[in-house]
Amino acid sequence: MRSKGTYWLKLLLVFSLVLPLLAACGIDQKIEEQYPLESVNGSGSSTSYVYRAAGVSVPEVAKALADQQKPEQQSTEAKDRMFLVYSNRIIHLQQDAEKPEDTLIEVDSKEYVRENYSSSFLEGYLLASFLGSLFDNGRYGHGTYRGYEERGTYKPTGGSYHAPSAQEKKAVPPMTVTRTGSIFKRSKNADSTTKSGSGGALSNPSKGKITRNDGSGGKKSSSWLTPRKSTKPKTRVGFGRVSRRR
Repeated sequence: MRSKGTYWLKLLLVFSLVLPLLAACGIDQKIEEQYPLESVNGSGSSTSYVYRAAGVSVPEVAKALADQQKPEQQSTEAKDRMFLVYSNRIIHLQQDAEKPEDTLIEVDSKEYVRENYSSSFLEGYLLASFLGSLFDNGRYGHGTYRGYEERGTYKPTGGSYHAPSAQEKKAVPPMTVTRTGSIFKRSKNADSTTKSGSGGALSNPSKGKITRNDGSGGKKSSSWLTPRKSTKPKTRVGFGRVSRRR
């Protein structure tokens, strides 16, 4: 009975660790499939990816993402900046100053937030209890970074943003590519004559004959496959006796 209880406890622990990771991967994939990747920064567990939602406001993008996957925490609605918190991702939505009709979607790992953001800056958007846990009660959160839109003034401490390379695009491929193509249908009146590799012509390749060897070295043609004649199986009558073992 005790071993069974231990088994269920271990299973519950596994689910508690795996499910948050699957949830984070889910929202990452949804963003990758809907918006083009614009810029990247960081490496390892400290990463930041920036996507662009053209012609969509910050509240509209926040609602679309929250409807697809509910965040653990969401900042109050604002037209210029919002935050969505997931298990190991923090999504920072920012209105593009150069294109106010666009929204920049910055997907930061929690490690990237710890190393670059200021805890005092995030206090106006996220709960204090969450920030205390995120920044280990003051151990982290001393950066001056305030998001991709203000990277020129408040620069991140870990590297700099740059256009994604071919390798980085493979790692996080944007899926908003317009694909075009054509479908060709073979005509019923198409020429069915094909040429063999030796230059000879083969007409009506769908038709042909079946030939069999007549046993004399020559070949006999036939429009039907004639089966080989079978002979009557031989039978033999015998006598014997059955003895019983003592």
